[in-house]
Amino acid sequence: MILAGDIGGTHARLALFDVSGGQYLPVSLTVFPSSDYPSLDAIAAKFVETTRVHPEAACFGIAGPVVNDRVEATNLPWTVESKSLADNLAVRQIKLINDLEANAWGIPALSSNDLVPLNQAAASSGNRAVISAGTGLGEAGMYWDGSNYHVFACEGGHSDFAPRNDLDVELFRYLKKQFGHVSNERVLSGPGLVNIFDFLRDTGRGTAPDSLLEEIHKSDAAAAISRAATEGKCALAEQALDLFISIYGAEAGNLALKLLATGGIFVGGGIAPKILPKLMDNSAFMEAFVSKGRMRSLMENIPVKVIVNDEAALLGAARYAALNLR
Repeated sequence: MILAGDIGGTHARLALFDVSGGQYLPVSLTVFPSSDYPSLDAIAAKFVETTRVHPEAACFGIAGPVVNDRVEATNLPWTVESKSLADNLAVRQIKLINDLEANAWGIPALSSNDLVPLNQAAASSGNRAVISAGTGLGEAGMYWDGSNYHVFACEGGHSDFAPRNDLDVELFRYLKKQFGHVSNERVLSGPGLVNIFDFLRDTGRGTAPDSLLEEIHKSDAAAAISRAATEGKCALAEQALDLFISIYGAEAGNLALKLLATGGIFVGGGIAPKILPKLMDNSAFMEAFVSKGRMRSLMENIPVKVIVNDEAALLGAARYAALNLR
């Protein structure tokens, strides 16, 4: 029995998997609100106590850079160390990996129903990459050696936001005044969508109804803006989401170029499935993805697929443990 975790800034998903015959069968799955707990140790201990099953090994995908089996979570006030976690849970082997690394490990375990194509490019060999906007922005790569894929983590979500036009430049300057360093995550994330909405409103590009402003103030602001946009209830929200989608496509294209990901780009995270109709009906994502000057023809032949299975990272953590922990 393997304990797998997908630990993000908003939710911590933990599951027990029975691994048999190459199949990963979830026996028990619980979603915890991350910020309600002081540590991952507390969440994991509660999960193991509740399920009354002692796992043989565990792997946790965590949003943050993992160095020497230790990670300081990016969007949580947590420091996680594999040794102390293993001691507390009395589990012989525990591995910490980046959450997007876990996502990448999970891709081979997905079915065709878990993936929605955004273009008609045929699958081909070559490197692959994953990009996922949610509470933050994560990226990971899969190097193709001619026979197998080798997953590696990165922190590309914190690289510099690259403005493409006058509107992007204005957005960059607006955010620079607030944050100093403007990373891609400041734009491509739940909080990033709110930043774009605020920018458009504060620069006089539209107004929002009082009902939406109240909902933004009292609930999940990004979700409120996204709903208003997809339901056609606010032109300003629609404008914000359209800009978000365009920048998302541009950064996905940047990642594809940097890794020469001719094997495909996979769009994960919590946001893409919620705005899937917009991604499919609106050409902004793919147009920004392929608009790379002399590399346009290359980009047009790279498959782009949205992961609609929200357990992909859990599957990946379980798969990593099954293949790498003994």
